[in-house]
Amino acid sequence: MVDPSLLVGLGAAVGALLRHGTGSVVAARLGDRDLPYGTFTVNVVGSFVLGLVAFAGASTSVQFLVGTGACGAYTTFSSFSVETVRLWEAGRRLRAGWYAAVNLVGALAALGLARIVVGVV
Repeated sequence: MVDPSLLVGLGAAVGALLRHGTGSVVAARLGDRDLPYGTFTVNVVGSFVLGLVAFAGASTSVQFLVGTGACGAYTTFSSFSVETVRLWEAGRRLRAGWYAAVNLVGALAALGLARIVVGVV
């Protein structure tokens, strides 16, 4: 087996590039003024991919490469947290609460869908 640190590092490099690309494309198409749609998109998609890796019985190497590395760099809980606080501080409290709830529900729903796709449920 390849050194897990190398797998995580390679996955993280790919995940970071995908995160930047996804965020840029989504922001260009939907804007980012009302809500940080790019962060929402990567959190939901990343949760789905991580769910596939976790529930499909992926090898340890794939878990390190895709799960810990790529999904770890792709998803952005810290960005989501900062964006929620910024919405709140800007007086957009209802939107901040909605954004937090939708991120959580979207990520959990994506994880549930991944379980269904791999036949765990």
